[in-house]
Amino acid sequence: MSETGQLKKLLSTPKNVAILTHRNPDGDAIGSSLAVKLLLEQMHHRCRVILPSDFPVVFEFLPGIKDAMIYDNDPEACCKTLEWAEIIFFLDFNGLDRVEKMALTIADSKAYKVLIDHHLDPEPFADYYLTDTGASSTCELVYRFVRSLGYQNYLSLEIADCLFTGIITDTGSFKYGTNPEVYRMAADLKEIGVDDYALQDAIFNSWTERQLNILGHALRNRLEVLPEWKTGIIRLTKGDYLKYQISRGDTEGVVNYILMIKGIELAAFIREMPLGEIRLSLRSKGDISVQEIASKHFNGGGHKNASGGTSDLDLQGTIERFKQILPLYIKQQL
Repeated sequence: MSETGQLKKLLSTPKNVAILTHRNPDGDAIGSSLAVKLLLEQMHHRCRVILPSDFPVVFEFLPGIKDAMIYDNDPEACCKTLEWAEIIFFLDFNGLDRVEKMALTIADSKAYKVLIDHHLDPEPFADYYLTDTGASSTCELVYRFVRSLGYQNYLSLEIADCLFTGIITDTGSFKYGTNPEVYRMAADLKEIGVDDYALQDAIFNSWTERQLNILGHALRNRLEVLPEWKTGIIRLTKGDYLKYQISRGDTEGVVNYILMIKGIELAAFIREMPLGEIRLSLRSKGDISVQEIASKHFNGGGHKNASGGTSDLDLQGTIERFKQILPLYIKQQL
């Protein structure tokens, strides 16, 4: 029996299902997780979504998000849920380091493990894999998963909204990472009834005055442009976080503004978190691989043109290290 046939047989009777995504979940992570939950609940499975950390408030309109378990808030309950599960879905990540301390519980679990993801080099910890680095998003792969198992009749408007959310957030509203299939999928979801204008409005037009002030500060006071390297860098300090009371999700998308500058092909958003951790968000155009930069130099990874990582150096040391490696990836503009 094929892997698809085996999984379909498992799902033919109600099971206890845990659905897990990565720390600092984005729209694709949340949308794919909720879509799988809503789908399987229609088939009478008992489902629980686990998020390693809290979600950005901008996504609180999505159906079922407020029922999600958050490991940071109740680690014991989340680990018990993983032990309870007969099937575990892993969505939008492919390495157990992305779920940190839950990795030990997962390693001991006898549950059937399903991985659906679009990042490079998945680790060998699952029983069933649906991976494609050419996919626009994990939500696109969840849609393929639904169709491959013949579950398309279960696609409700709520599920379609979740899937569409993942697509528009991971593609920047169809600006990058697209392919012919994702447009066909979008058309199918529109036919189900998705109001794409309302979703775009809910996600991208819900900023607060404080968030706009943070963006203004970042662009006016923390932006450094290196035209000779076609690169821009925004830094935020621990002091910035305290002064502006920056919380999760407040800086989402800041890095993309750097690429709006004419001639800039590489953007880095480097910030010192309140507890001292240094995080990087990297974006690029064309053939510049920020995935390689993140994986080789900053303990991270992601996609060719959109990746992230962390640094063991302090903020200034990280920025200097980033500048030092630019010649490896960009030809100097003379």
